[in-house]
Amino acid sequence: MINSSIELRQPELEPNSEPEAELFPSAQVLPMQCYAPFSGSPLSELYNMDCVVGMKHYPDKYFDLAIVDPPYGIDINSSGRLGHYGGKKKWDNTKPLVEYFTELFRVSKNQIIWGGNYFDLPPTRCFIIWDKQQPEDVSFASCEYAWTSFNESAKTFYMRPQNADIIRIHPTQKPEKLYNWILSKYAEKGQRVLDTHVGSGSSRIACYLNGFDFVGFEIDEDYCQSSEKRFRNAIKQQRLF
Repeated sequence: MINSSIELRQPELEPNSEPEAELFPSAQVLPMQCYAPFSGSPLSELYNMDCVVGMKHYPDKYFDLAIVDPPYGIDINSSGRLGHYGGKKKWDNTKPLVEYFTELFRVSKNQIIWGGNYFDLPPTRCFIIWDKQQPEDVSFASCEYAWTSFNESAKTFYMRPQNADIIRIHPTQKPEKLYNWILSKYAEKGQRVLDTHVGSGSSRIACYLNGFDFVGFEIDEDYCQSSEKRFRNAIKQQRLF
């Protein structure tokens, strides 16, 4: 059962200091580091912190849609199959705990969860498939599956990873165009979107460029900084046209 009586925590302040409310416009969150380079609309926030801790600061159903890609717990980064993209990080050792899904469903009205086939989730008729259009003999999965909370028919997005984003930050990076497609079908402009595992930042870029308020969490500082740089560059390029 979801606990809806979680008390919102206030940031601790130094004596005689004023709260920096402008840094936390969406909720009273005390992050390790907050990136909020753009003010106004749409709102875009990235917090370098544990997403479960972060979600506890938000009231029930605060986000219209959560689009998340949590670790699947298959330890693919230690398998060597990711090549030089994998590095030595241990981000896929374990699955999220039950508390993660409890908070996720509490703070969001609808959810799209990549890797839904690895988690104990309710049945859904509206799953999403990313068909990577790969040859049958490739060692990686030729498609990826997302569980959704929508009561609609299943849909498929077709795109080869080689035709996706040029800048590669995360070993399991999903293309920005995939998130553009998701937002066009499952969200309405101006809604609030949550991503608990930002990684490369594709979801954040897509939300900003399509007019969605965004809050994201990324616990790894390196990915957080790299995705922030990618986000800034994407916005600068957009403003040139």
